[in-house]
Amino acid sequence: MSFHVLIAGGGIGGLCLAQGLRRAGISCAVYEAAPGLVRAGYRLHMNAAGGNALRQCLPENLFELYMQTSRKNPRREQLTIVDHHGTELGARPHIGPPNDPVRPHTAVNRRTLRQIMCQGLDDVLHFGHTVAGYRLTADGVRLELADGTYADGDVLVAADGIHSVIRAGLLPEVEVVDTGMRGMYSLAPVDDELLARIPETLLDGFVLANGPDGTMLSFGLFDPRRPIDEAVAELAPGAAIDPVRPYMMVNSGAGLPDAELFSSTPQRLHELMRDGVRDWAPGIRALIDRVDPASIFPNSIRHLRPAEPWEPSRVTLIGDAIHAMPPTFGAGANSALRDAGALATQLAAAAGGKDLLTAIGDYETGMRAEIFPILRASADPRAFDHDFVPEDVPVANR
Repeated sequence: MSFHVLIAGGGIGGLCLAQGLRRAGISCAVYEAAPGLVRAGYRLHMNAAGGNALRQCLPENLFELYMQTSRKNPRREQLTIVDHHGTELGARPHIGPPNDPVRPHTAVNRRTLRQIMCQGLDDVLHFGHTVAGYRLTADGVRLELADGTYADGDVLVAADGIHSVIRAGLLPEVEVVDTGMRGMYSLAPVDDELLARIPETLLDGFVLANGPDGTMLSFGLFDPRRPIDEAVAELAPGAAIDPVRPYMMVNSGAGLPDAELFSSTPQRLHELMRDGVRDWAPGIRALIDRVDPASIFPNSIRHLRPAEPWEPSRVTLIGDAIHAMPPTFGAGANSALRDAGALATQLAAAAGGKDLLTAIGDYETGMRAEIFPILRASADPRAFDHDFVPEDVPVANR
């Protein structure tokens, strides 16, 4: 059976799905509103769910490039809770399936991963195309674009994020929940001298730090296994992939009203970060001093309510479009990649003769069973506790 898949959204999940479909010989096209790969965060925690999907979907050289540009193995790949001196208060394993003990999936630079996944997709990637809606046709589905044009296909996949236009049409009852939490994402360039001053606990997998006045920061080091430009030259010569120097991602809580938070200059936000750690360990203060103000951007923590089961159709959803979750378990990107791999598998089965709607329904049933418990756990108020390990979510054996 031959068919064409329309993908609304060129983020992590949409690009991985396109790679998986291409590898399976299935025609597809990706429509992304942004004019190109814009900034959309920094460091991403990776686990075996996401990494195995990349192994399935990417050509071998691009998967190896992902691995070589991933973070070096840390001392401990886990979530560590510390106080403002860097003293460990507790720790818990990351969630997800067991990882490779030799070369585990660790963390990546988000832009690097997206640039890797764009390779070989020039003929299917359509940037600058905002999705406006869709409608089912007699023999397929039509994706409607904001400029009045449209694209016809046999299957439409919503990969367009938490405010998905496609989900609004398919599952309008799904609620976007504003947690009320606000934060600031940033990065600080690091070198050996600064790393030597930082408490050793901050170099573990991912670190959540609690201050005496309620200030909360999180830290994640990104130091690639191999210099990115060197790995690109060997594994994907000529690929447009930016070099990235080691950095620490620093996320800080923000106690400002929204109007002030989202209108403040980066310099003002940096001042707030520095004020918040004035009584912290000297190494942590030095790290915050090193934060690049141009890298700071505020964000709102929102998530979706899990949807009740729905009837499968030629329209389906992956990633944040159906299970956007808070970052407390570092599972959002991994879940989107897992969806892409699982859906690519089912669509390949449909291309081989399996009933198309049955294939889509099987993907959706599996996604709800595997990912919705992670969504619920990530939104649980106990998710910041070091001893909270949800019973219905797999824990990585590391």
